[in-house]
Amino acid sequence: MKLVRLLMLIIIAAMLVGCAATSPWQREHLSKPVMQFDHNKEEAIAREHMLNTLEGSAGGFGVGGGGCGCN
Repeated sequence: MKLVRLLMLIIIAAMLVGCAATSPWQREHLSKPVMQFDHNKEEAIAREHMLNTLEGSAGGFGVGGGGCGCN
């Protein structure tokens, strides 16, 4: 029973480590376009095209077809 309580305490402590409170003036920096994954849409499109060309396939990004380049 003590092992279960200790395990639950460890799990709860591990979950609380990821929580952080931010102030409104700190959120200003977190919401900048640079902090987003796809802040530059043109670069993301070019990166997807390059990946599809190198992989020899297309798909997974809303485009269907084969990798032969005939479509």
